[in-house]
Amino acid sequence: MTNPSEVAFHCDVENSVEEGVKVTMVRCHGRLINQIAGEVKEIVKPLIPQGGVIVIDLSDVTYLDSLGLGTLVGLKVSAINEGYCTLRLDNLSPRIQELLRLTNLTKLFAS
Repeated sequence: MTNPSEVAFHCDVENSVEEGVKVTMVRCHGRLINQIAGEVKEIVKPLIPQGGVIVIDLSDVTYLDSLGLGTLVGLKVSAINEGYCTLRLDNLSPRIQELLRLTNLTKLFAS
């Protein structure tokens, strides 16, 4: 049996329509760290021009390092600058919430 902490990072992408708005749910699983951050960018970046709402669900993210956080910030800024969609983070662990607070990024992800 495989130890859950040894399972590779991955994301599941689900599309739906809520109240006439396209919603793309990106559920991340595992450790969002240096070696993996590029994968998240490759998954989410092409979704931004498609518009709607992109929700990055971090409920199953066990660890987030500075590069992982930087990737999320870059995606949020891209979404804001391109104006096609809203990107938000959901299900943040207390540790990730504290990381956002310490880096003064809480307001960026509040909208």
